[in-house]
Amino acid sequence: MDVISNLAMGFSVALSPYTLMLAVIGCFIGTIIGALPGLGPSNGVAILIPITFSLGLDATSSLVLMTAVYYGAMYGGRISSILLNIPGDEPALMTTLDGYPMAKAGRAGDALVLSGFASFYGAMFATLGLMFLAPLLARVAYVFGPAEYFALYMLAFTTLGGMASNNQAKSALAACLGLGIAMIGVDNSSGLPRLTGGNLHLFDGVDFLVAIVGLFAVAEVFFFIESHGKSSSIGVKLDKVNIPWGDIFATRWTLFRSSVVGFIAGILPGAGASLGSFMSYMTEKSIAGKDGGFGTGVPKGIAAPEAGNNAAAGGALIPMLTLGVPGSGTTAVLLALLMTLNITPGPTLFTERPELVWGLIASLLIANVVLLLMNVPLVKIFVKVLMVPAWVLLPGVTMISFVGIYSLSGSYFDLLLMVGFGVLGYVLRKLDIPTVPVILGILLGGHMEDALRRAMVISDGDYMYLLSSPIAIGLWIAAIAGFIAPMFLRKFLKKPQRITD
Repeated sequence: MDVISNLAMGFSVALSPYTLMLAVIGCFIGTIIGALPGLGPSNGVAILIPITFSLGLDATSSLVLMTAVYYGAMYGGRISSILLNIPGDEPALMTTLDGYPMAKAGRAGDALVLSGFASFYGAMFATLGLMFLAPLLARVAYVFGPAEYFALYMLAFTTLGGMASNNQAKSALAACLGLGIAMIGVDNSSGLPRLTGGNLHLFDGVDFLVAIVGLFAVAEVFFFIESHGKSSSIGVKLDKVNIPWGDIFATRWTLFRSSVVGFIAGILPGAGASLGSFMSYMTEKSIAGKDGGFGTGVPKGIAAPEAGNNAAAGGALIPMLTLGVPGSGTTAVLLALLMTLNITPGPTLFTERPELVWGLIASLLIANVVLLLMNVPLVKIFVKVLMVPAWVLLPGVTMISFVGIYSLSGSYFDLLLMVGFGVLGYVLRKLDIPTVPVILGILLGGHMEDALRRAMVISDGDYMYLLSSPIAIGLWIAAIAGFIAPMFLRKFLKKPQRITD
């Protein structure tokens, strides 16, 4: 009954005309962002966060708008994957394996509609899971002390490092870089400046929004200029769009299995939608066997990764809201939004701000329906977005980034710092070093340090206190396994090759 009453309260928030309008706008903008190759949900949300402050939105409205953009971008990533054989973001990579061959076979419309329905199924499954599991996990989180939280932060870093890159050393380097940046500023205990170089602007530390927009949005502009040039073109022509009821019915069990797999992958701190997409595709491919035709344009090869990555996207919200630990790169950006609004995610969030949590859940349920209705009849409009020339797109992204950050602080130093982070992000990508661990380090570094200091104060400097409870020991074991396991899994699992022209 608690769930029903809380959901009713959530719908009273979500169905207000203003909140409903924000959800619809977020869905539309998110789908466009997802359709543009290379932007993806992380960059899209990072670019738009400053706008929420410029508009003076409250916490609930800001979170509803940004999560609608998040879900919309997950939907939109399939469009360029199917038509251009270029994934809109990393989780959509697996969709290219069967989506593009199906489009080249003259079924581009069927592939887009089927992928849209699969996205709806996975996202709705995850939202229902968020509705029932998040309150339970929030109750469990009340028993967490400083030792458990420190182990949880370690789990987030190690699993994210294992999944974000093919090289554990590079992921560890990126995480250490982020933790180092988090140490910049005045130490809360001693009152002494750390790593500021005497610059007064750095005494308050590095604003994580400046770092996020720089590492994601500005770096993407640099990378886009280098890799995409000045033109855009449609690889496959889209004719009429019909609803492939036969394909939808034939993939019903694929949708269910992939949603379960993706949702579990999303709950794991740091795993995210990329793992959900990959695991869902590989699971269905192994079930189908050699005669399944995966890689040649079969409907199950589209349904599996799309249901999986959207279920993982929703699942990643659970650890962010209940534990304050992001489950993916995009939820790390959303976590930064909440922290900027002076909202601390964790178990108390469900009791102190129930209207925010349940209004968000109700808005996500509505947003899923809106996205399904949008992505079937309006798919031709979203396809035209792929024709936007880079000379129009790039100045727009750059202008939004600069105006948004300047409107937050009014400091020219933050603009220079944002450009500096953009250069850093570009260099890291050129060196194949993931940027998400850097963001995670900046976001969680201060909390991780506080948890360690509290643990040492309680235990009088005994480091064995970090292993003082079964929960802490379990998290440490999971952290070690999460860092080591990918090294062995890569030897046994060969990632499918993308199909090209």
